[in-house]
Amino acid sequence: MENLLKIGITHGDINGISYEIILKALSDSRILEQCIPILYGSPKVVAFYRKMFEINNINFSIIRSASDANYRKLYIVNCCSDEIKVEVGKQTVDAGTYALNALEIAANEWKAGKIDALVTAPINKSTIQSDKFHFPGHTEYLEQIAGGQSVMILLADSVRVALATNHVPVHKISEKLTKEVIINKLKVLNKSLVHDFSITCPRIAVLGLNPHSSDNGLLGDEEQNIIKPAIDEANYRGITCTGPLSADGFWGSGAFANYDAILAMYHDQGLAPFKALFQDSGVNYTAGLPFVRTSPAHGTAYNLAGKNAANPSSFLQAIYLAIDVVKNRKMHKEASINPLKVEKMQQHNSEVA
Repeated sequence: MENLLKIGITHGDINGISYEIILKALSDSRILEQCIPILYGSPKVVAFYRKMFEINNINFSIIRSASDANYRKLYIVNCCSDEIKVEVGKQTVDAGTYALNALEIAANEWKAGKIDALVTAPINKSTIQSDKFHFPGHTEYLEQIAGGQSVMILLADSVRVALATNHVPVHKISEKLTKEVIINKLKVLNKSLVHDFSITCPRIAVLGLNPHSSDNGLLGDEEQNIIKPAIDEANYRGITCTGPLSADGFWGSGAFANYDAILAMYHDQGLAPFKALFQDSGVNYTAGLPFVRTSPAHGTAYNLAGKNAANPSSFLQAIYLAIDVVKNRKMHKEASINPLKVEKMQQHNSEVA
């Protein structure tokens, strides 16, 4: 087998645009030059959407596990029953069940070391809820499986927007923000910039929570009592970060281009301006996990389902980012090896031989 990375792809919600963007992305001939894609989904649904969109230039080999994928071709692990039914553009409980089935199987394959990275197609966060899945989204589910703390990052080109709080109702944001939470997010973000993106000395912009970053306490006290002390301690620990910065002026002036990453305090503060700028090319990356997970920066888009109008660019970029991060982590690990320990080990092995 050629030394290519195995990239697992979960099919997400079968009634949305997931299969359209997956099939269109995998139709790109450059994919098989970079990796071995393994779709966790349904051969029946693949056939349904291939016929609908007249995508005839790709074929999948059905396998039981990613460990059976040994050549430069497309593979699919069947995660669904033969009775699976596609209802294009509709929210259904069955679609949520099939999305979770694929996610569970792919996660287990990763834990067994059978895939190198995971790319997740969009799910419906409502229909996927069950006794097995009671999370606001992919990020929190995978965080629990892997253990530890993660940071959601949306990125395009050199712009990377991270979130201090993810899927939190607006009225609860303030109570979720603590000095410790912000410091931990900055630590995970900074480490990811170094290990995953090969940035030697990252510069991070930290946004304030309130309008105008509270105007020195006039519009709130979170900046003075929580965010600024967290920034000061993070800098003391060697993390280069600036703030708290007023979000509207920061985005409006284009200051985001001067930093390697931005830490926003809540979802829409960071992602609304990001998606206005990079809706089609943005990628969602979950930093801090022991494995690499990416996804497109959009949802199920039921309004576009079945119309052959979905843009696969974000999904294609998610695949390429997954490949790049795996390679960057490997290079960082190799560069960080103590040469004296390696030399001593090689000498020991020589003496034993």
